Amino acid sequence: MLIPPSQLTSDTLRAVVEEFVSRDGTELTDIDIKIQQVLRQLEVGRAELHYDDRTQTTTIIFKDR
Repeated sequence: MLIPPSQLTSDTLRAVVEEFVSRDGTELTDIDIKIQQVLRQLEVGRAELHYDDRTQTTTIIFKDR
């Protein structure tokens, strides 16, 4: 299910993005930069937030340019 980022509070959206970014493991110094990059991609429509009701997980899918 596609979730418009505008449907989430800014704190919830940031938490979802932070969890997504940290899945691959990252240096703590880089996490804020990566979070900002993903938030920007969501903002401009180059990425989408998806929720899977079956697994009850959220992921971010990047669109091809």
